[in-house]
Amino acid sequence: METNDIHPHHDLVERCKKGDRSAQYELYGLYVDAMFNIGMRMLHNRADAEDIVQEAFIDAFRNLNGFRYESTFGAWLKRIVINKCINFRAKKQIATTSLDAHSYHLHEPEVVTDETFDIQKIKKAIEALKPGFRQVINLYLIEGYDHREISEILQISEGTSKSQYHRAKKRLLKILKQ
Repeated sequence: METNDIHPHHDLVERCKKGDRSAQYELYGLYVDAMFNIGMRMLHNRADAEDIVQEAFIDAFRNLNGFRYESTFGAWLKRIVINKCINFRAKKQIATTSLDAHSYHLHEPEVVTDETFDIQKIKKAIEALKPGFRQVINLYLIEGYDHREISEILQISEGTSKSQYHRAKKRLLKILKQ
């Protein structure tokens, strides 16, 4: 398999590493909307999400020489955005998470019941969860991270991630059935 199959923007990233501003702008254009959606889901504030995304791109471009193609550029950038959001919330002691209705989808195809829940009800139910549960639910179901990755991002054990996810899922279903 070719490098470009695994890393579709390899040439663009390499041009950015050499300081090519037009390549940076092009790479920015490819990822800004997705990164903004992540910021909105985690911070629930447009201005804060915009600021975090800008800071994430600045950090990414400054540290691009440290990018070793162990993942895609998008996955690497996504981790930067999520870490910045978590740090921002910790500094501001903000414990809110929301879902952007326009970009909502679950990465887990698990069917829990035969019931169908409306998106607004799901959003409200997730917002009613404790902050730790919300973080794990969002990272696992919405962002598609596995428990090992979540444990690294949140600096908790993998077992804690799994147990918080299962407790959060039970609580979420209870809230949805009320």
